Amino acid sequence: MKKLLLTLFLTIITLTSSFAERAEITINGLVCDFCARAMEKTFSKKEEVKDIDVNLDTGLITIFFKKDKTLNDQDLKEGVLDAGYDLKTITRFEQ
Repeated sequence: MKKLLLTLFLTIITLTSSFAERAEITINGLVCDFCARAMEKTFSKKEEVKDIDVNLDTGLITIFFKKDKTLNDQDLKEGVLDAGYDLKTITRFEQ
């Protein structure tokens, strides 16, 4: 019985943490408020995105996803490139 409960618990944990809670994207060329607004506009259109934070000092965009939603790395990369910026890194953080 204990093994069954442990297996069930681990399965639930695995399923609930299978989506990234947020992604941090480092970008070259992010220097002004207009740049920040362009990135916010690009990613805010995505139904998976709950919120976005742009830090001009560090060139870091943090995208917070809705529960059980995420964007894959290719979608994130295309969003950055389509907006005219150079992608440096994508880092994901899970629960």
